Amino acid sequence: MKERLEELEQEAILKVEKAETIDALKNVRVEYLGKKGPITEVLRGMGKLSKEERPVIGQLANEVREKISVAIDEKQSKLEDEALEEQLKDESIDVTLPGRPVQVGGPHLLTSIIEEIEDLFIGMGFDIREGPEVETDYYNFEALNLPKGHPARDMQDTFYITEELLMRTHTSPVQARTMGQKDGKEPVKMICPGKVYRRDTDDATHSHQFTQIEGLLVDENVRMSDLKGVLQTFAHKMFGEEREIRLRPSFFPFTEPSVEMDISCKMCGGKGCSVCKGSGWIEILGAGMVHPNVLEMSGYDSKKYSGFAFGMGPERIAMLKHGIDDIRHFYTNDVRFLSQYHNA
Repeated sequence: MKERLEELEQEAILKVEKAETIDALKNVRVEYLGKKGPITEVLRGMGKLSKEERPVIGQLANEVREKISVAIDEKQSKLEDEALEEQLKDESIDVTLPGRPVQVGGPHLLTSIIEEIEDLFIGMGFDIREGPEVETDYYNFEALNLPKGHPARDMQDTFYITEELLMRTHTSPVQARTMGQKDGKEPVKMICPGKVYRRDTDDATHSHQFTQIEGLLVDENVRMSDLKGVLQTFAHKMFGEEREIRLRPSFFPFTEPSVEMDISCKMCGGKGCSVCKGSGWIEILGAGMVHPNVLEMSGYDSKKYSGFAFGMGPERIAMLKHGIDDIRHFYTNDVRFLSQYHNA
C-alpha cells in the first residue's frame, strides 16, 4: 500500500506538470483527490492493516494528498499568470501615442459681443444694470412717455401675459427703475444689457427674441455733444478708428431730440456698395436727449437735470462686425457656425 501511494504521487505530479490549461488541472484534481479517486480507495482499505501500520499509512496518504494539492495550486497560479500576461499583450495601450483631444467649448458670439461692449462702457465710467424680463406695462411704456393708447406703442408688437404684465420689448424699463431708485436726486450713468421680446415674424433680420443694450446718462448740464462723443468712442472701439459717424434726425417717444446713428461702411469706405445700399453709411443704433416727461415721471427736475439715452442690438453689431447675413444663426445652435467665433 505504501508503494501504491508513492506511485500515485508520481503519476499525479507528472500529469500536473504536463497540464497546459486550468481545465486540465481541474481534471487532475478530481481524478486523484476526488471522493472516487485512487487515494480515497487506498484509505478505504486501511481496515485490513494492522494497528501499527494504520497510522503510518494514514500519515503517508495525507502527505501524498497534500503534495499533489500543492503542486496543482502552484501550476494553476502559473497558468493564470501566463494567461494574464497574454491578455495584457493583446489589450496593451501604447502610452506614447497622443491622446484623443477633448473638445473644448467657448463663449457664444453674442456673449462675447455683449461683454466687449460692457467692458468698453465700464471703461467710460458706466455701471451695468439688469432688470426683470417680465415687466409691468407702467415701466415698459408709461414711465417712458408712452401712455395707454399712444400710437407709438404700435411700433412694438408685444407679448402680453395680462393687461398689466408683458414680456419687455426693450431694456428701457431698467433705466426707468434705476432713475426711480435715485429719487431724482443723484446722477445716473448706466447701461442695461438683456433679452427682449417682440411679436415679430422670424426672418433674416428679425427675431421674436433678441438682445439689446441701452445706455443712460442723467446729470446736470448734459449736452448733445456729450452723447456724440460717447457714441463716437463706441464706434471707434468696436469698428475701428477709421470709422466715421453721422447723426440723423429721428423720432423716439422717450427722447427729444432723437437721432439715428450711422457709421461709414467698412466695405467701401463710404463710397457706396451693395452692403450699404449705395449710401456709404450703415445704421447702427438709435439715441437722443432724454425727454423732459421721462425725467419728471422719475422724480427729476427737468429744468435742472438733462441726459441722453441710446439703444443698440448686439446681434446687429455682431452681424456688421463679422459679416453675418442672418440673425437666426445666433439661435439655431449650429455648432459649425458658433465654433467659428469662440475666439472672436
